[in-house]
Amino acid sequence: MTDLQQYLVDEFVEDYQEGHMSRRDALQRIAAVTGSLVLANTILAACGSPTPAITSTAGVPAGTTAAVSATAATTAATTATGVPSAAATAGAATTPAATAAGGSPATAGPAAGVRVSADDPALQAAMAQFPGQGATLIGYLARPKGDGPFPIVLVCHENRGLTEHIKDVARRLAKAGYVGLAVDLLARQGGTDKIVDAAQVPGLLGNTPPEQFVQDFQSGLRYTQAQPYVRKDRAGMVGFCFGGGVTWRCATKMPELRAVVPFYGPNPPLEEVANIQAAVQAIYGELDKRIDQGIPAIEAAMHQHNKTFVKLIYPNANHAFHNDTGQSYNPEAAKDAWSKTLAWFERYLKA
Repeated sequence: MTDLQQYLVDEFVEDYQEGHMSRRDALQRIAAVTGSLVLANTILAACGSPTPAITSTAGVPAGTTAAVSATAATTAATTATGVPSAAATAGAATTPAATAAGGSPATAGPAAGVRVSADDPALQAAMAQFPGQGATLIGYLARPKGDGPFPIVLVCHENRGLTEHIKDVARRLAKAGYVGLAVDLLARQGGTDKIVDAAQVPGLLGNTPPEQFVQDFQSGLRYTQAQPYVRKDRAGMVGFCFGGGVTWRCATKMPELRAVVPFYGPNPPLEEVANIQAAVQAIYGELDKRIDQGIPAIEAAMHQHNKTFVKLIYPNANHAFHNDTGQSYNPEAAKDAWSKTLAWFERYLKA
């Protein structure tokens, strides 16, 4: 398996073990990734029985830890209580905390006051088509009204494809003064909306060469740079879960990216870290042990190659804590992480 396939399998195993996914659903999704129901059965059999699902208790006050490191700087860690400032690029940062359930997001209603409406009068947002390598690609493009020029932020979706939540992320970026393009990595299959069985989406993504994801975002960037309202020399990227891993990979292959923010994404090939030109702010949840075990390796590699790197670890927050439609949503951590994301892009894309 590729590293991204392994990531997907591990995620479904974790969801099953924590009681967030039935055995049947886990088998279906793992088999879609591995291409073998027998192998999926073997993998789950080795995991033991699941534990009961964790119940969310969002809003419980807690202390805060956020570790921050930057090029040629000393790694810092601070524990504090209370509401933090928006700064996240120097010294230790603090963040409010809340306890949230683990596992993959499940469909739920969005949190009030979080989303940006698709018909917001200050924005223009719609699906777009653009040429890719050997195919016509699609994505969701959101931008502020006006002539600009506006910086570009590419958006990479989770392992469920281009969902309404990811489209909303693009609109949030547009609301903040960016042109957001969320590329649908299932464009060659007709797009996420054309996949009848949503359980097959992770398998389709897992069986796509990771290099193709990078190619599609390179195509998306070229398309966006050709628009008259963009600032062509200011491009960044953000991605979540599986999309966080794709964001890391794009950073190693796309020198045009000046700033990236991978949310709880698996590491890229460490031997390719030397190619990264972007300033990286990596965001993690303290309870997301599977992903967090990779932090020391990526941090060491970034420091070894003198890259600009900040890591933020949100206490009592789990994998996918930013997704306001999922069961792991942590509103306080999500709000703070998003403010720091915008501050990061402000620093590197609008300066």
